Amino acid sequence: MANSNDTAGNANLPIGVVKDAIHGTGGVTDSISETGGKKDAIRENGAPRWHSRGYLPHFESADVTQHVTFHLADALPQTVLLRLASELKSLPTEKRDIEHRKRVDAWIDAGHGSCVLHKPAIGNMVQESLLSFDSQRYRLLAWAVMPNHVHVLFQPVNGWTVAKVVASWKKFTARKICDYQRSLGETPGDPIWHREYWDRFIRDRTHLIQVTDYIHKNPVKAGLVASADAWLWSSAFSGNADLLIGDTEKSNPAILENGDPGAKP
Repeated sequence: MANSNDTAGNANLPIGVVKDAIHGTGGVTDSISETGGKKDAIRENGAPRWHSRGYLPHFESADVTQHVTFHLADALPQTVLLRLASELKSLPTEKRDIEHRKRVDAWIDAGHGSCVLHKPAIGNMVQESLLSFDSQRYRLLAWAVMPNHVHVLFQPVNGWTVAKVVASWKKFTARKICDYQRSLGETPGDPIWHREYWDRFIRDRTHLIQVTDYIHKNPVKAGLVASADAWLWSSAFSGNADLLIGDTEKSNPAILENGDPGAKP
């Protein structure tokens, strides 16, 4: 966390350990090999590989740190995606993919859709769900809960894959968001989250620093706050140094009443 100029207040946050996840020489290593977690993960996941459900391709590995972004279903309508595809179809594939991601990021950062994550009760709940199983199912390195999307930098451990971790976050938070909306007399959207997520594996230490900085500065880029440490739902916020990370019962009491936010199916 200390790699970012905007994160001094989080110096004491026990969120993962960068040096355990990434060698100083830039190579990716596994931070749980002494516990046998790496072997368990490889038995379940197999060798590092790409996979797809027919939409976006995803890279799964038991020893790679990943930056994942997932957003609300109404934040990026299908009509927008079709328009982008039409506008960019003349570009070479490599340039088209880069430009597509830039435009998608810009669209989402503009605050389209219901932006229900901006409500304090929901923003807190989503943030707590990310923290609940840190060190048990993943090593959480950085995060930011934006009004209509979520950024998370983490490394799966103990047999958990990126796909399973993200699915567990979505499932639990979707149920809680629906419950909250109904309590206000509102009709929940269907679905809450977009069916896919963006993921990018971390190549080396420099990339790790760049991605952490990007995540922390996203609220600033979106015009929500003047400085990264002013955004309450982020690992850059100094007040989050008091959060009980990795303690399910204490960090999110609602889990005790409403079930496990990440139980394996």
